[in-house]
Amino acid sequence: MSPHSATDPFRVADPAERFGRPAGGWRLRLFTVIFESDTRAGRLFDLALVWLILASVAVVMLDSFESLHARWGAAFGVLEWIFTLLFSLEYLARLACVRRPSRYALSAFGVIDLLAVLPTWAALFLPGLHALIDVRLLRLLRLFRILKLAAYIDEYRALGQALMASRRKILVFLSFVLSVVVVMGTVMYVVEGPANGFTNIPVSVYWAISTMTTVGFGDITPKTGLGRFIASFMMLVGWGTLAVPTGIVSAEFTALRFRGPRRCPACASEGHDPTARFCKDCGSSL
Repeated sequence: MSPHSATDPFRVADPAERFGRPAGGWRLRLFTVIFESDTRAGRLFDLALVWLILASVAVVMLDSFESLHARWGAAFGVLEWIFTLLFSLEYLARLACVRRPSRYALSAFGVIDLLAVLPTWAALFLPGLHALIDVRLLRLLRLFRILKLAAYIDEYRALGQALMASRRKILVFLSFVLSVVVVMGTVMYVVEGPANGFTNIPVSVYWAISTMTTVGFGDITPKTGLGRFIASFMMLVGWGTLAVPTGIVSAEFTALRFRGPRRCPACASEGHDPTARFCKDCGSSL
């Protein structure tokens, strides 16, 4: 696995470089399976882990149904502990097979791995402390396991790179939208007033946001002709505005695909031409 730029937080640096590859023995074999997805064992490990993550999230979601919880709560509890034990062993194995375990524990994926198992273990010690935390919240925090998928799917990293590359444009766009909703919300406060539900400027800005995003909850509606004209104008502006961030990210996504080095999924060689369809070394499809 080739090292990536340390300036890009969405690109995962080479684990051997960042966390330290062990010299040999069982730790090196374990490191190869867990961290090096270029190997057959590594690919199988990642695939199995993805299915475990999806299954554990599905169990948490099903357990949130009261009818299913009443009937299958005990089975869901057993499955939850099985998943927790497996993820705990995975987390400990990652710490054990690197030469700098503290660096892995403090990394983004290390924190996510910890969040995947911490709620279940914490529930053992906090069920009676209702004033501090709700146990149901701890159960729902297990859904953080879905974030573990980002470590095993390359498209997550590509999307993250596109978002980082377009962050300045998106911030400029959001500042423009914020200015529009503040101004239009203030205007609606003046036009409609408290008698029609626009009791203050923050409430009016809330109405402007829901209108501009075409959500339209309907809890606050303009009653005057001028107010309805302004609302119609904001709906049209919002309809056209929603496509802007999508276009920005899509453009960066496309640009990054041809800008960075293309890597062969079969032999991991890099340096291919942007328009290349096959690997120059092994002939596999890119």
